Amino acid sequence: MTELQSFGLRLADPGSPNAGVASRRGGAGPSDHKAVMVDGHTIMVPVHTQGAWASPFVAEAPDASGTSRLTRGSIPIARIAFPKAPRFYALQTFDGVPYSHIATLHGSDVLATTVLQTCIRYESRRKTCKFCAIGQSLAAGRTVAHKTPEQLAEVARAAVLLDGVKHMVMTTGTPPTPDRGAQVLCDSAFAIRAAVDLPIQAQCEPPDTDQWFVRMKAAGIDTLGMHLEVVTPELRERIMPGKATVPVERYLESFEAAVGVFGRGQVSTYILAGLGDTREAILSIAEKLVALGVYPFVVPFVPISGTPLEDHPAPSPEFMKSVLEPLGAMVSAGRLRSADIKAGCGKCGACSSLSVYES
Repeated sequence: MTELQSFGLRLADPGSPNAGVASRRGGAGPSDHKAVMVDGHTIMVPVHTQGAWASPFVAEAPDASGTSRLTRGSIPIARIAFPKAPRFYALQTFDGVPYSHIATLHGSDVLATTVLQTCIRYESRRKTCKFCAIGQSLAAGRTVAHKTPEQLAEVARAAVLLDGVKHMVMTTGTPPTPDRGAQVLCDSAFAIRAAVDLPIQAQCEPPDTDQWFVRMKAAGIDTLGMHLEVVTPELRERIMPGKATVPVERYLESFEAAVGVFGRGQVSTYILAGLGDTREAILSIAEKLVALGVYPFVVPFVPISGTPLEDHPAPSPEFMKSVLEPLGAMVSAGRLRSADIKAGCGKCGACSSLSVYES
């Protein structure tokens, strides 16, 4: 799975009606990916990147059940399947917005949404995270700028009833307010939990005060993600200059406070391997995170078309294994297993093979 996520996948017939959930271009991650089921695991695999177009892995056109033969070169190596498009995609809100513009299916049973599709970092060339494509789907008319609590509640209820969605991820672009998105996440979670019993992960930058963690928990948010993405200070300033104004030290303080509210293993962070952080730098910060009770979800960087880093190479399978193997042992020793996370990216695990290394 590590090799497949690093190299990506070529689809022999990408237009096949049996190729499952439509892949997404742009927007908040995972973008330019497709959900693929391999050996009982659902993983997100790049399909629209330059690396994927040259990948040695090819998926033949799927049959009527959505099953396909995976080959490497000319050698068949596995049978894979594509999760079917959810039924809730065929509906629209009372005010006429397609449900798929409000929230999308990630993996096979996760509902995901970007509450605010705008971001103060993205709107400035000087401040933008160079890997981010949050504005692309909005510019293409595939989503709306602000999903209201009522819209999110309506779609979440339908996704549970029609498609058996198990948990939900709510991320957000960073607004020009000190709470850095915590307020809109609270408002959204409160409405969703009033409509349906669905575990929720919220994701935002560390807010200005730790009191927000108490409010988020009270609003119905089960787990929290605050994403470092890059861990070396010099790299953070170069790759994500706006977000780097919130230093790693503030993240660590926020992690400690958030774990006190949500509990060990219910706070997580994304780290994008392959952007320049060394293996040692990633494992060093991971050791601190595990000690705090934070799940360090390390995923391979995927270059997204139209971003300043679209030509930056994805990390090699060897590099990913060198990080994930000791990291898997580290989180297991710290009793922070992905299966125990109530909701969110770490529980889903589709964007990284980290959970495979936990056992």
